[in-house]
Amino acid sequence: MRCGFCLPACPTFRETGIEAESPRGRIALMKAVADGLMPPDEAFEQQMNHCLGCRACEPACPADVKYGQLIEQARDAIEDHTDTHRWWIKPIRRTVFKSLFPHPKRMRLLGGALKLYQRSGLQTAARKTGVMKLFPEHLRDMERILPDSSGQGVIRRIGDRHPAKGQPIAKVGLFRGCLMDVLFTDTNVHTVDLLTEAGFEVFIPDSQTCCGALHAHSGEAEGARKLARSNVRAFREAGVDYIVSNAGGCGAILKEYDHLLHEDGEWREDAAWFAGRVFDISDLLVKFGRVPAFDRKADGEPVRITYQDSCHLRNVMRSSDAPRRLMRQVPGAEFVEMAEADRCCGSAGIYNLTQPEMAGQILEHKMEHANATGARVLLTSNPGCLLQMKLGVQRHGDPGKMQVAHVVDFLHERMGGR
Repeated sequence: MRCGFCLPACPTFRETGIEAESPRGRIALMKAVADGLMPPDEAFEQQMNHCLGCRACEPACPADVKYGQLIEQARDAIEDHTDTHRWWIKPIRRTVFKSLFPHPKRMRLLGGALKLYQRSGLQTAARKTGVMKLFPEHLRDMERILPDSSGQGVIRRIGDRHPAKGQPIAKVGLFRGCLMDVLFTDTNVHTVDLLTEAGFEVFIPDSQTCCGALHAHSGEAEGARKLARSNVRAFREAGVDYIVSNAGGCGAILKEYDHLLHEDGEWREDAAWFAGRVFDISDLLVKFGRVPAFDRKADGEPVRITYQDSCHLRNVMRSSDAPRRLMRQVPGAEFVEMAEADRCCGSAGIYNLTQPEMAGQILEHKMEHANATGARVLLTSNPGCLLQMKLGVQRHGDPGKMQVAHVVDFLHERMGGR
C-alpha cells in the first residue's frame, strides 16, 4: 500500500514535509535496503532513528500495515549488521539494557542514589556551582523536572498482596515497571488503592522485570524477548485474571508479547495468554470495575483540566475514551479537550534525549494547544509524556498556573476520605 493516509498522521513528516520522514517513505527505504538497491549506511540508520515510533500511522492506515513492527525489525537489523556507533555508545547501551533495566534491585539502588542526590544538598550545589553547565541543555532541562526518586519501590512500600474492598470482582496483577517504580512509586501505590476500591484483588509479582519496550524500540529485540519470557512466567505463575499497567509505553509492549514471541514454540501459547489479559488501568476500571465515587478537591475550588494522550495507549492499546470518561466523573473538574491531543508530545521513550531538536519542535507546537485550553491541570497516562509535558510547561508555559500530573494521581486525590 502506498496511499499516503499515514503522512498527515506522522509528526516528523508534519514538521519537515519530506517524504523520507514519513511512514511511507521509511517503508520504501527499508524495502530498498532489503532488495539490495541501497546500503544500510549511516544516513539510513539516522532516518530510522528519526522516527518517534508513536505509531499514529497505524490507526490511519486502511490496510492495517503494522508499521511499528517494521520499524523495530529494521532497527534490530541495523544493530545486528552495522557498526556505526561512536566508541562510547556500545558500553552505555550494554550498561543500560543488560546491566540495569532488567534488574529491579539495581534499579532501586539507582533510585536510592538519585534520592540522595536530590535531598542531600548535592542537587542544589550542582546547580549553584555551575556543574550542570557541563551537560547539554536538554539534559539540564530534564534534570530540573525529574520527580522525587525512591529507593524502595511499591512492594517495599506497601507489600505485594492487597484485598478488594467489598465483593471481589477479579484478581489483578500490577505491572510495576522499572523506571516507573523508582521515579513514580506514589503513582504505583495510588494505582493499587484505585484498583482495590473498585473491587479488584491486587497482586504484585516480585519476580517481574522491565517490560522491554526500550529494548524493542532500540534494536535490542533479543533482550526484549528475554524480558518478555520472564514477565510471562511471573504473571502466569501468579494466576491472575488481568494484568494492569499504568504506563502507556509499557502497556503497549506487554500487549504485543504474543507478536514478540510468536516464533518461540515453547512460549507462544503463554505469550498469547498474557497479551490477551493486558489492560490499562483506566480501561479496566471502566469496563470491569466498580468505579469509585470521586469528591471535590478539599478546598472545593473548581478546576479546569485537559488531557494529553499517550501515543502507545491510544495507537497500540486503542484506549482513549476510558481516561476521559473517568475525568468527566470528577465533581468540580471541568474537562476541556485539547486540540490535537492525539499528537505525540515528543517524548517517545528516550527520543527527547537522543533527538532533542525534533522533540523540542514537536513539544513547542504541543504547548501552543495546551496553553490555549486555559487548564490548571494537564493530565496524561504515561510517565514519559508526563515528564515531557512538565518540560513543556517550564519552557513554553507558566509553571505557576499549570500543573502536570498522572491521571491515576489526580483521581486518587479525589477519592475523598477513603
